[in-house]
Amino acid sequence: MRPLQISPDTAVKLSQQLGVPLEQLMHMPPHILMKKMAELAAKEKSENEQKE
Repeated sequence: MRPLQISPDTAVKLSQQLGVPLEQLMHMPPHILMKKMAELAAKEKSENEQKE
C-alpha cells in the first residue's frame, strides 16, 4: 500500500490530534483514517456543545 497523499503539515497535525505515530498515520488505510477523523470531529462537536 502506498502512503497517504497528504501534505507534511497535515500529516503532523493529524498525527498529533489523533495520538497516532506519524509513520503509522502515513501507512494507515484511507477508510480507517476517515473513520478516526469522523470520531475526532464528533468528539470536538460534543465538547463545544457542552461549553455552550
